[in-house]
Amino acid sequence: MPQYKAPLRDMQFVLHELLNAEAHYAKLPAFQGTVSRELVDQYLEAAADFCENELSPLNQVGDREGCTWNDGVVTTPTGFKEAYQKYIELGFPSLSADEEFGGQALPNSLGITISEMVGTANWSWGMYPGLSHGAVRTLEHHGSDEQKATYLPNLVSGVWTGTMCLTESHAGSDLGIIRTKAEPNADGSYAISGEKIFISAGEHDMAENIIHIVLARLPGAPKGTKGISLFIVPKFNLNADGSIGERNAVRCGSIEHKMGIHGNATCVINFDQAKGYLIGPENRGLNCMFTFMNTARIGTAVQGLSASESSFQGALAYAKDRLAMRSLSGPKAPEKEADPIIVHPAVRNMLLTQKSFAEGGRALVYLLAQYADIVEKGETEEERKFADNILSLLTPIAKAFLTETGSESAKHGVQVFGGHGFISEHGMEQIVRDTRISCLYEGTTEIQALDLLGRKVLQTQGAMLKDFTKIIHKFVEANKDNAAMQEFVAPLAAANKEWGDITMQIGMRAMQNPDEVGAAAVDYLYFAGYVTLAYLWARMALVAQEKLAEGSTEVDFYNAKITTARFYFKKILPRIRSHVDVLSTGVEPLFELDAEHFAF
Repeated sequence: MPQYKAPLRDMQFVLHELLNAEAHYAKLPAFQGTVSRELVDQYLEAAADFCENELSPLNQVGDREGCTWNDGVVTTPTGFKEAYQKYIELGFPSLSADEEFGGQALPNSLGITISEMVGTANWSWGMYPGLSHGAVRTLEHHGSDEQKATYLPNLVSGVWTGTMCLTESHAGSDLGIIRTKAEPNADGSYAISGEKIFISAGEHDMAENIIHIVLARLPGAPKGTKGISLFIVPKFNLNADGSIGERNAVRCGSIEHKMGIHGNATCVINFDQAKGYLIGPENRGLNCMFTFMNTARIGTAVQGLSASESSFQGALAYAKDRLAMRSLSGPKAPEKEADPIIVHPAVRNMLLTQKSFAEGGRALVYLLAQYADIVEKGETEEERKFADNILSLLTPIAKAFLTETGSESAKHGVQVFGGHGFISEHGMEQIVRDTRISCLYEGTTEIQALDLLGRKVLQTQGAMLKDFTKIIHKFVEANKDNAAMQEFVAPLAAANKEWGDITMQIGMRAMQNPDEVGAAAVDYLYFAGYVTLAYLWARMALVAQEKLAEGSTEVDFYNAKITTARFYFKKILPRIRSHVDVLSTGVEPLFELDAEHFAF
């Protein structure tokens, strides 16, 4: 099993050199004078130690043992509960929550870096505290003062954990047809009845209470998504003094038997007139839930990044050690019976693909996290609105593109190992299984693609897209006379212009046939993802060039950045050509065959 090693140097490069985190925090009134580079690095080092020494050794344990269900009681794998207590002791659950409720009031973007390390070391374990962050954000934004006082202190400390309960077996991602009911009680609470499925961390033995955030319908509510309300439903009801009371009518009916993430309990949760409390206005639950869902989508993008990083670490170590055949250009290790497989072009291609997706994905996730900081803590409404537009555009790209490239990277990890990659003891096949879900939950790749093209681009008449392509254009213009950057700037400029052109073409076709949007969406998302990462790789190459010009002694590190950027532009970015070709064919090939003739 690959032993996780936190990539601290690269994380620091992205935070401090590419994104200037200290200056970013200094511009936000909530963090001025309180969040320094030294503080950030201290948290990174503490999290790295915890993830390397506590979580990584439990990763394969969780996969092998899984969770067990016995009459509604779920037991987590060996060591999970103890690791969670250490996580609480280190103060990580409270990192970005309000001080009023016991939080440390540090930036969410700092929390994202820790989430990356946790997820790469042990994704199944990380889902238990990870979902609590979304519950906290939802209550902070939409809960009443009484609800905040009642639930936030223990959620923030990690003594309690949270979930989100959306999915029902007949509905899937179509939340407009959910059936869970909420009947008013005389005391102002509600009786929640229904069944939710695929509830990650919905039942476990790691915390004394679980706070479910549940979508349900009130009597007489409008049909569709406009008739959904949001409720707090605790596993245990609370006494008047806030202490744990009697068990609520919430029960785990079963846990799913899954392809991966075995260490996390994916539950069927039954609500049988369970006591719940309305969050926010009636019939506005989906709006409130989007606070939770957007948090979860960024978190899922982190899973894609984590898969690329963990599979790269495992594959790189193996490729340096494994001997097989001789290099076609002559022996590279003549003293050995064969050469290390890292000398072979095909293996190098897979490793560099993983590396470019991991480091490029890290830059995208951290950039996204900084925009989220501005949305919440920006000084002016104008700043917050602009950041929200960029965040809205980039979130479906990050969620879908990074999880798909993470899945590709995981496949390469198995391939580098050859037959040994198919064997469980090496851990590479676990990464494939664990990460496959990331392309499905919190909205499949196809749904994210529709959100990007349909809602974020076409419904805004390209306004959100222009906000981002202007950023790329300004970068290109600023470096058009930099000879060392031309190998990056020229293709980036062309791709950026083409992004606008193909958007206009799809929009014109969609005016004649709305199905054109669905036909184009996935290829459009891939195009957007490759160009977005190209922009970030060009920025990273520029930073590396500047550091070398300044006389940095980290010559190998910065040269590796430049050569990886070069690989990305020459070997990865050209993939956009196939997506452009597919986009040009439109919707017709998809509907020429009648449904009844798909099979005979």
